[in-house]
Amino acid sequence: MNTLEIAKRVISNEIDALHAISEQLDEQFDAAIKLILNTQGRTIICGMGKSGIIGKKIAASFASTGTPSFFMHPGEAFHGDLGMITPDDVFIAISNSGETDEVLKLLPFLKDNHNKIIAITGNPASTLAKNAHYHLNIAVPAEACPLQLAPTSSTTATLVMGDALTIALMELRGFQPENFARFHPGGSLGRKLLSKVADEMIVDDLPIVYPDTNLTDVINIISAGQLGLALVKNESEIESIITDGDLRRAIEKYGKDIFDLSAKHIASCMPVKISQTASMECAYQLMEAKKINCLVIDEAQTLGVLKK
Repeated sequence: MNTLEIAKRVISNEIDALHAISEQLDEQFDAAIKLILNTQGRTIICGMGKSGIIGKKIAASFASTGTPSFFMHPGEAFHGDLGMITPDDVFIAISNSGETDEVLKLLPFLKDNHNKIIAITGNPASTLAKNAHYHLNIAVPAEACPLQLAPTSSTTATLVMGDALTIALMELRGFQPENFARFHPGGSLGRKLLSKVADEMIVDDLPIVYPDTNLTDVINIISAGQLGLALVKNESEIESIITDGDLRRAIEKYGKDIFDLSAKHIASCMPVKISQTASMECAYQLMEAKKINCLVIDEAQTLGVLKK
């Protein structure tokens, strides 16, 4: 059995499934988007089993891109969590068959609570589809599973439908990188857009040498500093910088005579400086433009190094 051929067959099957749901898109999608955009509440996503797993991902994508959302397990909902739903909330119910009992049991409450319902199913004639205000059809020609039992192409179709909703909502809201960063302060984008140089710079135990510091001491200070550099300071300011690269180039140039030199002989150039009040985004842009991996902060009472 050729495993590569199996993998290619599965991928081809799932690509066909995505082509199918693309062709099935209609005005119901546009109506669902408008409903979510105009709601004063949240968008609650519900599904059982594999549909629930996909639903959790969709809810997380919504929440991180400007659409307040959370996932609700249908079993937990039926045993008390329905109290979390307000009449202003939009309810997205996911069930490939449209006949998942745990989801259908929630319909009477949702109707009595006046919630708008969006169904995502592979069966437009199903109970769930018929009882929803809007239906998104994720019917696929076939599952990738050769037994047509394990949810495969259908879960991929559901995931992609969720991504289509997410991006449509994101673009219509005019969601920008700054907005994304607010919800991801721990990620690299959040660090770039929200943090200032002062939040990230290194100020303690900086590797500082002086123009007449001998090379042996320079090497020891660079090693102890663990930044791959040393700052060369005169009486009033940082006048140049010595990097690991400068040391290698000096060894190639001077050979064994290098130990007769001092810091001022091998320092490369004036360091590129930046204000501690600058954003990390500006700092990254500056380092990229200059093709360097560190910046120096040398202001009144403040000395620091920012490493990429």
